[in-house]
Amino acid sequence: MLILFFAVAIYTFQHMLQIGTWIAMIIGAIAYAISEYMVHRFVFHMQTPENPVLLKMIKRLHYDHHVDPKDVKLLFLPLWFSLPNFIILSLIFYSISTSLKLTIAFATGLITYFLFYEWKHYVAHKPIKPKTKFGKQIKKTHLWHHYKNENYWYGVIHTSVDKTLGTYRHHDEVEKSKTAKNLEKRA
Repeated sequence: MLILFFAVAIYTFQHMLQIGTWIAMIIGAIAYAISEYMVHRFVFHMQTPENPVLLKMIKRLHYDHHVDPKDVKLLFLPLWFSLPNFIILSLIFYSISTSLKLTIAFATGLITYFLFYEWKHYVAHKPIKPKTKFGKQIKKTHLWHHYKNENYWYGVIHTSVDKTLGTYRHHDEVEKSKTAKNLEKRA
């Protein structure tokens, strides 16, 4: 992913004096910020599939991460999932903008935010203490998602979409779930 990031970033850097480049990068970052929540809530927390191939895929993508949140191999999204999603989002952006230059800037924003997401997700699960109040709060809410109730706190980098869509609560207001550590067992 770093190789792809450097490729699009080097191209985008050549156009940094143009406002459209910055706007496209910001739209890319916002697109990933929204998709972070949507994919986590509606795809990664889908009802347990009966199809064995789909079940195996969702177990690798997220169910097994809830079983063992500290396993580094399960912390990062696999390339076979992330890359097609970046391509699809970029093609949608291209179909709207019809500009390859702006689409590459969009992809730069998308991948930059993705790498930031992966870092914050790593920090949330490892014994690293964030320095800022915001960083500490984000880590805390993500750990509530894993250890208290899987139906809340889907945002890993931010809680704004959680707050907007009603999946953010103070942890004292939420009952401990019996299935937070095993999403397959949900009814």
